[in-house]
Amino acid sequence: MVTITPTLAVVAALAAMLVIAVAERLHSRRVFRVARLAFGAARPPRRAMALASLLRILGAGAATWGLLFLAAWDPIAIDATPAKNASSHLLILLDVSPSMQLKDAGPHDAKLSRAARAGEVVQAILDRLDMESTRITIVAFYTDALPIVQDTFDKEVVRNALDGLPMYVAFEPGPTNLQKGLDKGYEIARKWPLDSATLVIITDGDVTATRAESAPGSIADTIVVGVGDSVRSMAVHGHNSRQETSTLKQVALRLGGTYHDGNVKHIPSEVIRGLTMVAPRIGGHWSLRDLAILLAVSGCSALAFATPLLRFLGRGVRGRTPATVASRTPSEAIA
Repeated sequence: MVTITPTLAVVAALAAMLVIAVAERLHSRRVFRVARLAFGAARPPRRAMALASLLRILGAGAATWGLLFLAAWDPIAIDATPAKNASSHLLILLDVSPSMQLKDAGPHDAKLSRAARAGEVVQAILDRLDMESTRITIVAFYTDALPIVQDTFDKEVVRNALDGLPMYVAFEPGPTNLQKGLDKGYEIARKWPLDSATLVIITDGDVTATRAESAPGSIADTIVVGVGDSVRSMAVHGHNSRQETSTLKQVALRLGGTYHDGNVKHIPSEVIRGLTMVAPRIGGHWSLRDLAILLAVSGCSALAFATPLLRFLGRGVRGRTPATVASRTPSEAIA
């Protein structure tokens, strides 16, 4: 199987333009040989034909490059080499308590575990990050807190850490202590530059109370995401568990952040756009993917409309229309 690289896509686009250009040249020569049969004494619409040929050539090149780039584009990969010094950080506090293994989350009838749904919500954020200058840290918390990923730019590593594994087995059993996770996360974030980090807390809200504490100056945004059914409870380890919406809203208010029910919907785009490390293309600038989409659509449109455009521009040549010419006898057309 041939691997599509950016260089191969450019070569293929140039080759497509060359082939179309040769074909257009041969076609135009054949058309002009029988031009008097179609247009009589009038000359064929040279400008319209040249415009249609140019549209086909450019359209073939644009569509080829755009479609090949999109076929090879990996949303997990980053568009540029990561910078040595990160200017932005994403700190994820992930609840890994046994209740996160309950299957009552997700928008479909076949429910996912809360941990798996948490991975989907985070993945939606990761796909929009500018990984050239952003580093990701994940702190898992249950009865204690442990950093499982620290200062990575590799989204695949983060994806593997969020695949819903029962990580609670690495902790002593007991009540879920969100404060432990906050303490460990704040300890890590104190080393980061001012207003450079976004804190995302993902939990079902089945946690012990947290105390009011000032976040480090590096924390610019805080989002508390709840997973799990907020109406029906499920039994786990001798007690009923559901998404404690009121508790999570209080946590978000105490931390100066926002709460989002991630059980059936991803974090809204308007919230994502306000984060400090969103990819430039989300903030209004263009990426190679956006350019590829534009060129693919433009190229395919040019190929589709070149012939109708030629027909429209060539309808009347010196007052004659194809219908008028068709009504003439063969001897009149040749004369």
